[in-house]
Amino acid sequence: MARYTDANCKLCRRERTKLFLKGTKCYTDKCPIEIRNYPPGQHGLSKRPRISDYSLQLREKQKIRKTYGLLEKQFRNYFELAAKKKGITGENLVKLLESRFDNTLYRLGLAPSRKSARQLINHKHLLVNGKVVNVPSFLLKAGDVVQVRDKSKKLPVFHEAMKRMKDNMIVPWLNLDKANMSGTFLHIPERTEVPFIGNEQQIVELYSK
Repeated sequence: MARYTDANCKLCRRERTKLFLKGTKCYTDKCPIEIRNYPPGQHGLSKRPRISDYSLQLREKQKIRKTYGLLEKQFRNYFELAAKKKGITGENLVKLLESRFDNTLYRLGLAPSRKSARQLINHKHLLVNGKVVNVPSFLLKAGDVVQVRDKSKKLPVFHEAMKRMKDNMIVPWLNLDKANMSGTFLHIPERTEVPFIGNEQQIVELYSK
């Protein structure tokens, strides 16, 4: 399967905003956005051209796609699925992205980043409702329980994650049990609950052309 292998920090610099792709590094002064808040490459510091509506829509799509670590085809498939559901397409898209297994693991604090979450899931360190699930794109439903496997609970990555995670950091649609290294997906989040960095309506307009 294709995957992005270049430096993650270049993605943040291209969008001129933090996408929180590097875990704890994003919260320190070492974050490249704090040092070089301009696009990478020899023309990064050049005068920005006039921005068209299409360019704005494209950048919003790229920003959100990169935040969740998806390839173009994957992201387009989520949009098409969201469009088929009842309700507002943009909000449906956000709900689908937030319901992904890797994103839930990140939101629970069991992984420092979504990329790290995908790696942990691929290596079969996590259970969903007592069964091993090694598919990062698995969509969780209300009531699903995510848990670290017993034999994986000694891994430093999980202990460090639980030390970093504070009670006020947990999002409203999840419940975290730090002692058991588990979390419950309480409900599909409402759009207003999601600390989202993009404008999903721009994506709807882009794909509707």
